[in-house]
Amino acid sequence: MSNSVILHQTLLYQSKVVNSCANINKGSKKKFQLSTNFRGNRFCVRKLKQAMGKHQHGFVIPCAVLTTNAPSEELSRKFNLEGNIELQVVVSSSALGAAQVDIQVSNSNGSLVLHWGIVHDRQGWVLPSRSPDGTKAYKNRALRTPFVKSGSGSFLRIEVDDPAAQAIEFLILDESQNKWFKNNGENFHIKLQVKDKIVQQVSVPEELVQIQAYLRWERKGKQTYTPEQEKEEFEAARCELLEEVARGTSLQDLRARLTNKTSTTEVKEPTVYETKTITDELVQIQAFIRWEKAGKPNYSPEQQLMEFEEARKDLLSELEKGASLDEIRKKIAKGELQTKVAKQMKTKEYFHVQGIQRKKRDFTKLINRNVVENIVEQYIDSPKTLTVIQSYAKEREEYDGSLVLSKKIHKLADGDLLVLVTKDDDKTKVHLATDSKVPVTFHWALSRTPGGGEWLVPPASALPPGSVIMKEAAETPFKAGSSSHPSYEVQTLDVEVEDDTFKGMPFVILSGGKWIKNNGSNFYIEFGGKKQIQKDFGDAKGTAKTLLDKIAELESEAQKSFMHRFNIASDLIDEAKNAGQLGLAGILVWMRFMATRQLIWNKNYNVKPREISQAQDRLTDLLQDLYTSYPQYRELVRMIMSTVGRGGEGDVGQRIRDEILVIQRKNDCKGGMMEEWHQKLHNNTSPDDVVICQALIDYINNDFDIGVYWKTLNDNGITKERLLSYDRAIHSEPNFRRDQKEGLLRDLGNYMRTLKAVHSGADLESAITNCMGYKSEGQGFMVGVKINPVSGLPSDFPELLQLVMENIENKNVEPLLEGLLEARQELQPSLHKSQSRLKDLLFLDVALDSAVRTAVERGYEELNNAGPEKIMYFISMVLENLALSSDDNEDLIYCLKGWNVALSMCKSKDAHWALYAKSVLDRTRLALTNKAESYQQILQPSAEYLGSLLGVDRWAIEIFTEEMIRAGSAASLSTLLNRLDPVLRKTANLGSWQVISPVETVGYVEVVDELLAVQNKSYERPTILVVRSVKGEEEIPDGAVAVLTPDMPDVLSHVSVRARNSKVCFATCFDPNILADLQANKGKLLRLKPSSADVVYSEVKESELIDDKSNLLQENGSGTPISLVKKQFIGRYAVSSDEFTGETVGAKSRNISYLKGKVPSWIGIPTSVALPFGVFEHVLSDKSNQAVAEKVHVLKKKLTEGDFSALKEIRETVLKLNAPSQLVEELKVKMKSSGMPWPGDEGEQRWEQAWKAIKKVWGSKWNERAYFSTRKVKLDHDFLSMAVLVQEVVNADYAFVIHTTNPSSGDSSEIYAEVVKGLGETLVGAYPGRALSFICKKHDLNSPQVLGYPSKPIGLFIRRSIIFRSDSNGEDLEGYAGAGLYDSVPMDEEDKVVLDYSSDKLIIDGSFRQSILSSIAGAGSAIEELYGSPQDIEGVIRDGKVYVVQTRPQM
Repeated sequence: MSNSVILHQTLLYQSKVVNSCANINKGSKKKFQLSTNFRGNRFCVRKLKQAMGKHQHGFVIPCAVLTTNAPSEELSRKFNLEGNIELQVVVSSSALGAAQVDIQVSNSNGSLVLHWGIVHDRQGWVLPSRSPDGTKAYKNRALRTPFVKSGSGSFLRIEVDDPAAQAIEFLILDESQNKWFKNNGENFHIKLQVKDKIVQQVSVPEELVQIQAYLRWERKGKQTYTPEQEKEEFEAARCELLEEVARGTSLQDLRARLTNKTSTTEVKEPTVYETKTITDELVQIQAFIRWEKAGKPNYSPEQQLMEFEEARKDLLSELEKGASLDEIRKKIAKGELQTKVAKQMKTKEYFHVQGIQRKKRDFTKLINRNVVENIVEQYIDSPKTLTVIQSYAKEREEYDGSLVLSKKIHKLADGDLLVLVTKDDDKTKVHLATDSKVPVTFHWALSRTPGGGEWLVPPASALPPGSVIMKEAAETPFKAGSSSHPSYEVQTLDVEVEDDTFKGMPFVILSGGKWIKNNGSNFYIEFGGKKQIQKDFGDAKGTAKTLLDKIAELESEAQKSFMHRFNIASDLIDEAKNAGQLGLAGILVWMRFMATRQLIWNKNYNVKPREISQAQDRLTDLLQDLYTSYPQYRELVRMIMSTVGRGGEGDVGQRIRDEILVIQRKNDCKGGMMEEWHQKLHNNTSPDDVVICQALIDYINNDFDIGVYWKTLNDNGITKERLLSYDRAIHSEPNFRRDQKEGLLRDLGNYMRTLKAVHSGADLESAITNCMGYKSEGQGFMVGVKINPVSGLPSDFPELLQLVMENIENKNVEPLLEGLLEARQELQPSLHKSQSRLKDLLFLDVALDSAVRTAVERGYEELNNAGPEKIMYFISMVLENLALSSDDNEDLIYCLKGWNVALSMCKSKDAHWALYAKSVLDRTRLALTNKAESYQQILQPSAEYLGSLLGVDRWAIEIFTEEMIRAGSAASLSTLLNRLDPVLRKTANLGSWQVISPVETVGYVEVVDELLAVQNKSYERPTILVVRSVKGEEEIPDGAVAVLTPDMPDVLSHVSVRARNSKVCFATCFDPNILADLQANKGKLLRLKPSSADVVYSEVKESELIDDKSNLLQENGSGTPISLVKKQFIGRYAVSSDEFTGETVGAKSRNISYLKGKVPSWIGIPTSVALPFGVFEHVLSDKSNQAVAEKVHVLKKKLTEGDFSALKEIRETVLKLNAPSQLVEELKVKMKSSGMPWPGDEGEQRWEQAWKAIKKVWGSKWNERAYFSTRKVKLDHDFLSMAVLVQEVVNADYAFVIHTTNPSSGDSSEIYAEVVKGLGETLVGAYPGRALSFICKKHDLNSPQVLGYPSKPIGLFIRRSIIFRSDSNGEDLEGYAGAGLYDSVPMDEEDKVVLDYSSDKLIIDGSFRQSILSSIAGAGSAIEELYGSPQDIEGVIRDGKVYVVQTRPQM
């Protein structure tokens, strides 16, 4: 075999191969000191860390020692310990010559310990070098090893490979009773087999081991191995060859078989170099040293081979000078070996001094607008006919009423079999039923070990009537009919088990003389009560119900193995695709439950790894095709793939969060230190967690010695102060019970691999290797393997990934984040092309995404003392990562562009940088909220329904969506925003409050989730509402004296105006700590004292409330009802603006008519006509609308009786009105004569659109908000009349609302205004986000002062059109402002556009902004001067010109 191949082996263990073979069989892992291989174009040597607290040993060359003896049993002895407790000892020898001692204790309690030692010539006990896991030395004179519980007994296996050992002596200790078992007062003395003389010492050549490892890898389906698995496979291959040699196969025959040559093939004579005794490990180390001295260059494959040969020559040169191998080894260790190598310069395109050089990119090219509409209604489930057994099961559950532990329906040849397990009064009840027409007999037993491998005869108390005891089982016939349900033709059987030590019930069915099994295996009923079947979750609304029902039916098959689950998922993919977004959401939920171990991974089924790999390939191939063909589902497909993963265990980074929950629940350690660590892991996992995990393992292994825990932490740089410094501090020390030891060691050991995979980049490294390809010379033991690189990637992509891996453990995470994001950006074009290996690229992208999250969490500490510029840069990087993983990412991209503008402003010391950054922060928060709500809507209903069907733990269902959000970058982004927010508020002098309505008041604190949910409530005592969500269109409920919220409605939104009009204190609180304190005051009586920028609150006595009430009554008077004069039809269907009077139209129309010709010419006033008061009632009374009128009458009566559902029905009924021909003609004439376009000129359909808009305005008299508002002030709703103001829509660039007296401060010397992009509905309606706000002194209209930049993500734009505005007689009344209660409806639907403020002149052009804002302020000043009183004005900007569309007195 060539030197170049030999040199790529992984270095050998520091122990005898005999020992390592035995350890592999037990699943233990040894650490390699060093591995060398080539990654891409790079010579990579990975130095693996030694176990913590251990010294590194020198290199040892192992020699495999074999004996030719076949395994043979030497001794078997039995002892009676006490009563029915028996001891059996069996001594045998393994194929490798070690003595194997099996010790079995029957009928034991499971807390036994073996106290033992080895005997040499009876000169006292000798402690062997090898012992089973969990063994501890006792006073350096004996070993103590715990037995393993096995069925009703305990078992222990000891292997002794000491040639001098003649016997093993021991005692047995029952720890629970502190009782010793001896052999008639003496030690148990068991002779060991005296081994035959070792006949030969054989070393299997490494190249043969490598070939055998490769063949094993092929047999297992060419899986992608972790480095640890790679090492295990290498040693397993060595053991297989050693066993062949032990059976008599010669090395020559072995070589011939492995190299496909006959035994007579001529073997090539070794070269002069090969006859020398230079070991491969020394060559590898020397090659590494040469590579380091050369500056770690990127060698070509040919150069790599040359370097290995040069390294060998260096060492041979030392040998020729007379040096021994030990002397050469010492020279290498001290760095004294002379090496001639020229240092080569590195040229890295991406790298610069500060980090990785990012390419400049147009982020708009990353925008995806793949939105799925109507997600709830997109899939309608067809009614499902229940089978006889399904119907029976449903009624049986309702009849029984007990706690359901599990429910399954198995398919039999001629019917179904129901197995229903319930728990009642500490009894486990098993109810069976079948609709089989043939008599059925139940052949069954009980088992104390999970899984059903054990068959125990049931106790007499559990045997139903008619049972017959068999050997290790019982047989019970089903009884025909059902006494409790005679309508069902079923056979039934009930079994009750009182003994809670039984874990399950294995069984088979005897029917018609034939045995019926569960797909070749025994049936098994698990009694475990950990999971309770939830009741069906409603009607499964918002889910693909039929698909989820099918998944639930197939789960018993799926839990057999990953192969079964993946194949079933593949079979269901087409159905899921046809169900649309909700179908794929169902698959995701199912796979996620699997990945979080809520579902069984393997149950009584042996499957080959190759078969799992094939099933997984099939599923991921289908997902790859979905990703290509259905771009609107790409985010869901990515999430499914990350859950499935390349190895069936999902996204390794997310498993850090998932598995700690599993560890806590499986081992009953939910509080204390473990809960604090869990919180830290969820918030910011870091490399510290590897050390913490190791410290816990060491603490448990060392008899729960807390000193060992702190030693491991301190040795690795983690002090108590550091634990307390985490965002989620760890205050407590571990405190476990002894019975938790075995489970915790197992689970923490597995968890350590997950932590290391993330924090060492191993998962990312394997994804990279899979895409970049293995070199033909192989990697580790993968000799001869060639996996080609994915084609079509950028030429410099491998170098970029190399830089990423070089920085993967860097404490300064900034260059790592830059590299990861640059890699994702470079990968994007390839992800949108169809190719056979797309899934490899997708898995790489998922791994890069996961690495970003991990790096950011690791970087929190780095940001503790960072300035705002660095935090903003981190925010921009995390936001970029989130956008790259999202389907509908337009809003995220514009947020990202906004952060880049904010960074630029910060660097240039722009005075407004913090104010602008605050608006981008607010918008980013809104985007995260929208994403969370979208996930909640898409995923949670499926999680609730499927989780209830599968018996998933309730806690896992409840946090399902929350954990899915945490799995992405959104949680990290939210954390960073929370860090930056107070910094921006302080810099921009924003304070902790924005006061919208500054009213001093006293009230009792009430905490509510949404204002919308309580707007119709009437509080009996003065109430201060602390509300999480305020949209902007709600009413203030009766009895509420204040509304305090973290939400940010516009100062001029409807709810803000209502609050000021009603003299209710209304304010936004930006500080979460203040908000939390207010919430903690729930039920207490507080006084609020608001100023223009702050709210001071304090607890007060009841007497102050009485005084406050008296003052309030004096201010508000007696609360007399507001009366209206009913308006009559004037005989005309339409009037022009010069005909607007108090009898024909409302104040809105009259005011706009009044402005025309009176305001300065630079202010535009749109042309208007109106449908006057009384037209609606007249149209309703028209003969053609008789049926509509009758229905409205019935519904109004229903409404007076308190049935408020009639409101919606009335609005829908009004839409059915027909237009009298005279109305159409009169409106046409008035509009045309006023110079307005007539919709009918564009076709009948256009007129129908206009007519529908008019009816919507009339119908808005019965919208909920308006109706309840009029009820509160006792306004007679029947007397409310609705005129309709008709105006041509100005297609606005911007819209504004002006209050000519500052509403927050009451300062009449300054104008307050808000501006939005597009139409004004986003300002006055319930559209999230803030408008641009500014004030302007009336004496200096050219100096507007911006108070806040816009954060509204959506703008409304419309084609040239007509708008129909509500104009009732119930607006702008004395003591009641009804403005904004009723609807204005454009003839055409507005287009919703996601806004990019980074290119908006109003934001980025200071001169343009000053000009526009001054014009708005000037218009407000002119109109206030015209009326002589403060005004509330609405208008728009088009091409720089101001248009005023309405004005009313400011209330």
